[in-house]
Amino acid sequence: MPRPTPAICTIITRYMGLFIVGCSALALWYPALFSWVAPYITPLLGCIMFGMGMTLRLEDFTYVFSRPRPLLLGLTLQFTCMPLVAFGLCKAFDLPPELAMGVILVGTAPGGTASNVLTYIAGGDVPYSVALTATATLVALGLMPVLTWFLGGVWVPVDMGALFFSILKIVILPVALGLAAHRYCEGMCTLALPFLPAASSLTIILVVAGIIAINAANILTTGPTLLLVVVCHNLCGLGIGYFAAIIWKFDASRRRALCLEIGTQNSGLASALALTHFTPVSAIAGALFSVWQNISGALLANWFHTRKAVEE
Repeated sequence: MPRPTPAICTIITRYMGLFIVGCSALALWYPALFSWVAPYITPLLGCIMFGMGMTLRLEDFTYVFSRPRPLLLGLTLQFTCMPLVAFGLCKAFDLPPELAMGVILVGTAPGGTASNVLTYIAGGDVPYSVALTATATLVALGLMPVLTWFLGGVWVPVDMGALFFSILKIVILPVALGLAAHRYCEGMCTLALPFLPAASSLTIILVVAGIIAINAANILTTGPTLLLVVVCHNLCGLGIGYFAAIIWKFDASRRRALCLEIGTQNSGLASALALTHFTPVSAIAGALFSVWQNISGALLANWFHTRKAVEE
């Protein structure tokens, strides 16, 4: 049995959105506080993915085969609606190429691990959320480079092969190592489990603040328009996820899970790929999305939690 989660870890995880907003404001005001993080963004994201792998077992993926319809429907939304909404918003707001590429990378990314925590707070279907995040992360290895090339190539040349190997290095290998750790070092994983959500939250906070710090000047000049695009993208994802779940006759807990899963993107991965393959300016969209999605996600999750109590 895993140990109870320490109170400080619960606070960090529950109020991650507030910490992100506070550290992002500090990064804008005094970039030197967080600019040192920039060179370490890729390994930090690898650590988050390793932690995610430690929470999984190979047996968990039997969910994919025993109940494939909800997962297939969720994956279809994730890799069609979110990329197309991102492309449409870039066109509608006539974003410059570097900013547009950042938005496209966010749109083509898989769901973020924060959605699992938000689903738990919302009283949603956590196993479904975790299975969808894990499966989308694996599927992204093939789909994300192709979708980025197809949609983002309108603005900036895209090297699909390089993107493929970056996703392999940042996502797939760490998750596989985490699965192996769970299989062969189960005792260590059991001790670490209560601390993993808080550790992931702190890492995400650092990554977002670091990206904002190295782009502080650009954010102050391009921020309002790009922030509006990010807000529209996130709200569209939340709305599409929820109403699609109603159409597909999912129960209330699964509707909440799909809503938060589709609206919560792995924006850290999008930012890391932008920094590696494009320009620092392209990473702004991912940083702003991280800030906003944690605010909107936390508010929505708490509202769902309240509604659940009323329903019960």
